[in-house]
Amino acid sequence: MSVIVGIDIGGSTTKIVGFDKDKNLIKPMLVRATDPVTSVYGAFGKFTSENGLDIGDIERVMITGVGSTQIKKPIYGLSCEHVKEFECVGLGGLYLSGLSRAVIVSMGTGTSITYGDYTDGKYSFEYLGGTGVGGGTVMGLSKKLLSGVSSIDSIVELAAAGDVGRVDLQIKEMTDKDFGLPANLTAANFGKVDDLATRADLAAGLLNMVFETSAMIARFAARSCGTTDIVLTGNLTKIPQCFPKFEELREIFSENYIIPKDSEYATVIGAALLADMQHD
Repeated sequence: MSVIVGIDIGGSTTKIVGFDKDKNLIKPMLVRATDPVTSVYGAFGKFTSENGLDIGDIERVMITGVGSTQIKKPIYGLSCEHVKEFECVGLGGLYLSGLSRAVIVSMGTGTSITYGDYTDGKYSFEYLGGTGVGGGTVMGLSKKLLSGVSSIDSIVELAAAGDVGRVDLQIKEMTDKDFGLPANLTAANFGKVDDLATRADLAAGLLNMVFETSAMIARFAARSCGTTDIVLTGNLTKIPQCFPKFEELREIFSENYIIPKDSEYATVIGAALLADMQHD
């Protein structure tokens, strides 16, 4: 068996995926560890074991992510090829969405924006920028706003019972003039924190702020690239509140927000797919 392996190394998590010789996707997986090097070896061991693979079955190993710079030696004797993260985001987003061109948003610790295009048999990717507002924002601010709560599962559970109307200032609360926008559209995140706002309300407002920030910068990027297709990827896309928020914004604006299957694994899938591009 000839398998291409992709590895995306974060600060505390590592994602790994593979493609066999027939270009079939081998189920992605994630492991957590206290440091990138430990997580890489843990992910690699788990991946090969659960898929019945031997080291000899691995043809190439493509690695990316903020923690990839710490991998300077072969993994189990296999050389690692470092690939640019924004290219991985772009290629993974196009692959999962089935689109030939789109703006791809990676919603992780921070949020990055990449434009991907496949024309005349050639891929091109451009990193457009991003914002420091993301999952790290949620985790950091929740410690102060939610009395020390820092577990993402707890934050999500709290937010499910919250009301953003007690936290965010909406257009209807500023004016009764018709601007052609929904009256309940956010005018200012955390612009109206009610005295009776609960931890649940604050949690809901925090997630709402991150999602709306990502949506707006992606919308501006899409306009500049002449497309309405925006592919959302990264760990934050798996939060239950994510899909409803972007569906709401899709109905308000003209952009087509897409959360594909396996969206949280887009970057690592792109890393593995880059092996073929480099080969070509």
